[in-house]
Amino acid sequence: MRKLSGVIILTLIKTSSPEETARIGKILGTLLRVGDVVCLSGGLGAGKTRFTQGLACGIGVSGPVTSPTFTIINEYQGRLPLYHMDVYRLNDPLEMEDLGYEDYFYSHGVTVVEWAERVAKLLPVERLDVIINRSPEGEEFRTITFTPCGEGPAVLVKELMKLVCARN
Repeated sequence: MRKLSGVIILTLIKTSSPEETARIGKILGTLLRVGDVVCLSGGLGAGKTRFTQGLACGIGVSGPVTSPTFTIINEYQGRLPLYHMDVYRLNDPLEMEDLGYEDYFYSHGVTVVEWAERVAKLLPVERLDVIINRSPEGEEFRTITFTPCGEGPAVLVKELMKLVCARN
């Protein structure tokens, strides 16, 4: 990550397998703190749930982590509570109000939102945006772009990059 005149430049990581995508999520999970919100975007099959499974492992969640496509929200307990949302099936962002989304975003846990672009107007100002895309290099390859929104997420991405670079 670089800063130019106060503007944060996007950070990009490439992965070559679902396991590697999960590993990046796991490293991020070890760094997350109370109140952090991670907003995931990317097409169907891009790896959002796989990334979240790794993130959950990094937070200390034991047991299976599945996409809450039909339930909208799954809750898990690790060293911090993890609230995993999948808002793909919502027809209108205002349906989030029925879910009590603010209680999750401003809670004592970590919130991960899959398909976050669908509810962009409701997302907290301070958050970490993560875009996962398939790479033209091949079916297993992904590019993961981290865009920190706010000071806390910027520090988070800086720490993430130190750890990722140290392990490669």
